[in-house]
This record gives sequence, structure tokens and C-alpha cells, in this order.
Amino acid sequence: MTVTARLDLAIFDAADIEKVGSFYAELTGWDVVRNDSDRFGLRSPDGQEIEFQRAPDHVAPQWPGQEHPQQIHLDLQTDDPETAAGRAVALGATRLADGPTWITLADPAGHPFDLCQADGVGPVMTLFAVTLDAADASALARFYADLTGMNVTYDGPEGALISADGRSVMFQRISDYNPPRWPDPAYPQQAHLDLVVDDLDAGEARALELGASRTDVGGERFRVFTDPAGHPFCLIR
Repeated sequence: MTVTARLDLAIFDAADIEKVGSFYAELTGWDVVRNDSDRFGLRSPDGQEIEFQRAPDHVAPQWPGQEHPQQIHLDLQTDDPETAAGRAVALGATRLADGPTWITLADPAGHPFDLCQADGVGPVMTLFAVTLDAADASALARFYADLTGMNVTYDGPEGALISADGRSVMFQRISDYNPPRWPDPAYPQQAHLDLVVDDLDAGEARALELGASRTDVGGERFRVFTDPAGHPFCLIR
């Protein structure tokens, strides 16, 4: 029997989680659902969540190069990216680049994110996708689709997308991709995904079968793996 995992949330590393978490809460209009010494969590109106975990030695990415790569970023949707970008800068973001229908900025912890044009969003932003970098975006999309039961809804030369139940994960092709080497602080993960399973042993077997690698971190409640592109992720019971 094929075991699938459910995408739970993306968790970004930061030294000051209160600062970066409050930044996103103010920018997006999402609810704060967790705020303790280790985690700051937000929930969008459609139930999607992101968190920021305290990492005192966090080394910020330097976009767009691969010497200190972003690894993972958020694609946020808004009616008016230009106005939203102005608000983001006033809240502590740094404007990095303009695209045809999006603006790229860095949050106060240094993580790049995109403000993407989408009509009818309203005053509260929506999360279009969490986007992972990879040398082979198609292969990484298939890995996560097979692990989670999500569907590959787009696969093109620049990247791939998997979706299900209103949630999406995008995979962006990077020609000179430099993978994380967690927990080596010189090659930080920047962020990771949490995936929920009913049975950790069965979930582990399925992840390894699909090409993941097991780390020595975890126990009876969670286990840490790396995907075929080197991104750490957690299976959580």
C-alpha cells in the first residue's frame, strides 16, 4: 500500500522570529497562531500556515546568486504588487527586483519572497505557493507528488507545480544550484517543509523508496530527511 504524507507547513529559519513573524503578519493580514520562544506561526484565511523557527546562527541568503542561495521562498498574491511592495519596504523589507507580474523583495531576515499580481485577492494576501529551488525541478516535483499524493499540475522548462486541496508547492529550476548541507551552517537549509504521516515507519519507508535520505535526527514523533535535491524535510506523526 502506498503511504502518502500531508503537507503541513513551511518553516523558515531566523535569528529574530518576532521581528520577521510580525513583519509577515502586518504585510499579509494573516492571523498569528503561535508565538513562543522557538516558533512564530501565521495562518492565512484559507488555512495555510507558515512558521519561523529560532536559529541564532542563521546566515541570510544573498539573492540571486548561489554562493548563499535562497533555497526556498514564498509566492504571495496581491491585487496591487506595487502598493504592497511599498508597504513591505516601510515594514522593513528590501526591494530586490521587478518581474513582469511580480516584485521580489527580501524580508527582515533576508529571505526573498515574491509579491505576485492576482486580481480579486482583496486586502488580505493569499499564499500561491512555497517554492523550492532544484537543479531538476521536474524530478523534485515528482518526488513530492508521489510522497504526498498531490498532483503535478504544471511541468515546464522553468519549473514545475504540484497542487491539491487548495495548496501548491512550486519547484524552480536553477542551473547552478547549490544544495543545502544541513546542519552545516555554511550551507544552511533556510527553510524546510513539515509533512504529517499516520505511521512514521511506513512514511519513512516510502520516503526512502522515492529517493529521500534519512538523517540521524528525530525519534518517535518526528524524523528528519533530505529530499533528492538536498532540502531537509520532517515527517511528523
